[in-house]
Amino acid sequence: MASLGQIYNLTVDASQSGRPIPPNLFGIFFEEINHAGAGGLWAELVANRGFEAGGQSTPSNIAPWSVIGDAASVQLSTERISLFALNPVALRVDVLCSKCPAGGVGVYNPGYWGMNIIAGSQYKVVCWALSLDDRNISISFTSSDGSRTLAQQYVSLEAASSSQTWNKLEILLNPSDTDHYGRLSITATQAGVFWLDQVSAMPLDTYKGHGFRNDLVLMLQDLKPRFLRFPGGCFVEGQWLRNAFRWRQSIGPWEERPGHFGDVWGYWTDDGLGFFEFFLLAEDLKATPIWVFNNGISHTDEVSSSVIQPFVQDVMNGIEFARGPANSTWGSIRASMGHPEPFSLEYVAIGNEDCGKQYYHDNYIKFYEAINDTYPDIGIISNCDGSYRRLDHPADMYDFHIYTSANRLFAMNHQFDSTLRSGPKAFVSEYAVTGKDAGKGSFYAALAEASFLIGIETNSDVVEMASYAPLFVNDNDRRWNPDAIVFDAWQSYGTPSYWVQTLFKNSSGSSLLPSIITGKDSASNILAASALRRFDDDNGLEFLDIKIVNFGKTDVLVTLQIFGLLANEINQEAAISRLMSENIMDENTFSQQQKVVPKMETLQGAGANMDMKIPALSFNVLECQLITPLHQLMFSQSNSRG
Repeated sequence: MASLGQIYNLTVDASQSGRPIPPNLFGIFFEEINHAGAGGLWAELVANRGFEAGGQSTPSNIAPWSVIGDAASVQLSTERISLFALNPVALRVDVLCSKCPAGGVGVYNPGYWGMNIIAGSQYKVVCWALSLDDRNISISFTSSDGSRTLAQQYVSLEAASSSQTWNKLEILLNPSDTDHYGRLSITATQAGVFWLDQVSAMPLDTYKGHGFRNDLVLMLQDLKPRFLRFPGGCFVEGQWLRNAFRWRQSIGPWEERPGHFGDVWGYWTDDGLGFFEFFLLAEDLKATPIWVFNNGISHTDEVSSSVIQPFVQDVMNGIEFARGPANSTWGSIRASMGHPEPFSLEYVAIGNEDCGKQYYHDNYIKFYEAINDTYPDIGIISNCDGSYRRLDHPADMYDFHIYTSANRLFAMNHQFDSTLRSGPKAFVSEYAVTGKDAGKGSFYAALAEASFLIGIETNSDVVEMASYAPLFVNDNDRRWNPDAIVFDAWQSYGTPSYWVQTLFKNSSGSSLLPSIITGKDSASNILAASALRRFDDDNGLEFLDIKIVNFGKTDVLVTLQIFGLLANEINQEAAISRLMSENIMDENTFSQQQKVVPKMETLQGAGANMDMKIPALSFNVLECQLITPLHQLMFSQSNSRG
């Protein structure tokens, strides 16, 4: 048993209904970083499908496309002859061999560090091809080294004529074998020339048929996110404005989207995961969409407030695309994409981390006035921190970002204790432990983050929403460490920080009960705690949730006293979920995906007064089912009918 100096009292007042916690308190923030979307959440298998990633000038870098065959048998080049005006570059394939190898020569695409090709699954391949003569080409999935054919289909191309130039090819490939890191090959055995453009390969089995990778969305679903902030982040700003995300260029048919180079994170995206798809994902997750838009400011250049109006109008058009009726100018484009009903857009953020920039304040006012005049119900989020001083401009929320050490984030449990209780509320849209404490996603980082989130709960009268960042990382392209969810071409796992978030998924919309920790030593140095009362709509049950972080290096004994509840109002069997590990720097990996995950225990003898041993360096969530008089009455009636 813990020594006397390690005994603490946690008092919870359940005599009142408690203070309502915002219904959207915990959600997720998506940014196109670490190949989170291109090669991740978006299920497109082909990288650089339009051959545009090297720029629209020719010759162009077509990577990761590579040659099948030697220089004497095939040559690749690029030409500006595309069918699509916004994507002018196409790939030219010169087949030089008069007697080609049996498998043919041509080109292959390895996708994003491999394509997950599964036997028994179906994949839709679409591409445009142009040939000077009638010919057959082979479209196939092969193993990662090209030695095995997983699926193959031959396609006939008609020679170009005055009435018919490009052939649109659509086929289904049905692999008979599996390779988690396969590739797509397009080959020919007949000498001559043909061109390829806009080559896509998508699994038919995507989340709700909407193009999202199943395993990754299911991990998001398990967080029960109440909002989705998109599409960034620095991705929204761009290192230069010319490379910033443009919503208008990411809608419409995928083959007509020009894509762009995300120069902050250093890679090309085809923008298959575009403006429309983000709203669709939010709708699928039943999450409130929050659009972060560019306000004429990048990391390097800015648009003066005197000429910002085109940017303002562009944002107004974007809002109409999301919310306008199907017969409106921009709403009709949304309807043509298969969603005639408006999306729910309740919040927008004007820029990202731009508060200190020269034109931010004046630009902000112009955006604010235009949006507020036309859509007064939309909440508007400022980049300027209002946690320590009043904002000098109107806003419904202010954005707060924090990346720091584990010790500091643990202490920031009290960050919002002294914040003014009037004025705009905080949107903590980016938080995480970073640096040496974090590794690639350590238990130590997650433990400090749990403390910080408890502080978000207890200060949820002034904090409206919070989300971890970054959300995703492709293990082959770590631009940022750590991240919540790690994946490659076919597998994925959650870091300890992800699992912390799962333990807060029931907090949104609950009620915060007054609680206080006391003891011989200063509890605030090692402990953080909160108490919630929540109703589970799925089964009609009510719960009292107690969260406790022990950031200290020794076990402690916590004496829990709950006022306002009778002994028979608490189910004597309670559940405790504990997140802990042998080493504070422990991480999950592909080979040990469950090394640091919550473990559930059963506690017998739960009641209004109980003792709990809280292990050193642990995050603990106690769930006590409440038996209210109404439940007792229903139980009694059920028994009498039985």
